[in-house]
Amino acid sequence: MMKYIDRDGKETIEESGQDRLLRHLYTSRAGRIFLKAMTRPGVSRLGGWLLEQPWSRCLIGPFVRKNRIDLSCCLRQEFSSYNDFFTRKLKPQYRMPQGDEETLTSPCDGKLSVYPIKSGRSGEGTFVIKDTPYTIESLLRSRRLAERYDGGWAFVFRLTVDDYHRYCYIDEGRKSRNIHIPGVFHTVNPVANDMVPIYKENTREYSLLKSRHFKTVLMMEVGALMVGRITNYHQACEVRRGQEKGRFEFGGSTVILLFQEGAVHPKEQLVLNTARGYETIVKMGERIGESA
Repeated sequence: MMKYIDRDGKETIEESGQDRLLRHLYTSRAGRIFLKAMTRPGVSRLGGWLLEQPWSRCLIGPFVRKNRIDLSCCLRQEFSSYNDFFTRKLKPQYRMPQGDEETLTSPCDGKLSVYPIKSGRSGEGTFVIKDTPYTIESLLRSRRLAERYDGGWAFVFRLTVDDYHRYCYIDEGRKSRNIHIPGVFHTVNPVANDMVPIYKENTREYSLLKSRHFKTVLMMEVGALMVGRITNYHQACEVRRGQEKGRFEFGGSTVILLFQEGAVHPKEQLVLNTARGYETIVKMGERIGESA
């Protein structure tokens, strides 16, 4: 079951047909055999290529109606392909950062969970997503870097197909080069996380932001089933708060922010919602915490 809380505190518990299908695929032997092929990078690249073809425009209208997407918020209302629509850019006034420079705002639209990073038995930082333990070392494949975030916070933003799939920087500062970690493309639906440690196995990319207000923040983008590309625009450079960092091609995906100990105070309600097993629906630019 998916458990959400929106900005007004309304709780929703639901299981869609897609959730039931994924549960069957990840829990049955035949389904796992099928998924072994489907999660390969080549399949996602092929899916992305197909959705860049002009004929795919016929998929836009039904998707817009089903998900009640307001195209008047977009810079353009005409698109050359489904993927052109999926990576649509919104008018700036619809995703303006809230608060002042010491306000932590969401880097993207998505379903947010906030986890404390605790010290593990062997010294590595750990956090738990839906009863699945992760270590920062396994996420980053670097013990030295992982040690920086012991005692801090992990913000996990799960994007679904109806979300805006662009993401931005949370503060001004100096960004490092991008580090790519190759892998497969499991769905980021919590159903898969119950069976597979997706954030250890999925293709992902991260960089460090030596920020003005939040110490050194690790920003990671995680690919998912049918995500053809993670497109980050910049290598090492100076960036500003609210500046667009990149975008995902078609499919669900995830953005992860790691904060060092003493860098941020998460909004208390977000931590409480996560502890109760709920994801909080957020939009890019919304307040989610404060500088410590």
